[in-house]
Parts: sequence; structure tokens; C-alpha cells
Amino acid sequence: MNKIIEILKQNARFSNSQIADMLGISEAEVSSQIKELEDKGIIKGYSVILNEEIYDTSQVTATIELKVTPQKDCGFDVIAKTIMMYDEVESVSLMSGSYDLAIEVTGRNLKEVALFVSEKLSAIDGVISTATHFILKKYKEKGIFIEEEDIDERGFVCP
Repeated sequence: MNKIIEILKQNARFSNSQIADMLGISEAEVSSQIKELEDKGIIKGYSVILNEEIYDTSQVTATIELKVTPQKDCGFDVIAKTIMMYDEVESVSLMSGSYDLAIEVTGRNLKEVALFVSEKLSAIDGVISTATHFILKKYKEKGIFIEEEDIDERGFVCP
């Protein structure tokens, strides 16, 4: 099953037939293993990686660092679950280091993201502070190069 996961992480659009050929097993076995991974909750979903600059130039993405006060008997879980319910939130991660939660949010513009932080995130009980970092450009995501650059094969000319 680990090999199937690695293949799907590279490209979730591979068909069961293609995966079976790669692994030297039957298509039915691939289908069965994928279903089992989904049923166990190991595979939570499938997504697409976009070049946002081409697809939607108006969307803004930000990473927000949150320092929070953990709650008795549940730590950071209640705050994290509250935050992940907002539509603007793409991901929530518990972090080690100088802040507690990393939140990735999207909005139509800088002001929309700023208002989300100031009016919604900052107002949650237990949130001590926030630091917002707007993503200017993505070069690589989930191992995929977002923008392939042309390689200058002319080389250097030295006198």
C-alpha cells in the first residue's frame, strides 16, 4: 500500500490500470487497496496543484502564525477546530517553535484577508497574537514545480 500512496502523491490522476502496471499487480488489487486506504481515512481526498498566477491572478494567499493559549484537557484542538470551520481557511497545522498554529487562508484581495485576521481570528478566545505573511509567489508545491523556467543552454562566453 505504501507504494500506491507514493505513486498517488506523485500524480493522483494515474488510473488503477497504470498503477497496476507500475507495481506488477492486478488492477483489482490496486482498486481494493485504494478503497481500503480511503475507508481507513488514510487517503482523505485528492487535489489539484494550480499555477495561481495563470488561473486566478486576483486571489491572495497568506500564511498566518498564531500564538494561542492551550485549553485545559484539550490543548490546541478546540481552537484549531474553530479556525478550520471558516471558509477562508485552507489549512491549519500545529507547529513547534515560536508560534503554535500555522493557518493558510485565501481571499479575493489583501483587505479581505486582513479583515479576516482582525475580525475573526483575533477575536477567538485564546488567540494571543497573529503574524500574517502574504504569499507573493509559489515556486514549488507538494514536490511539483509551479512554473517551469526555460534553461539558457547558450552557456557563458568568456573572453
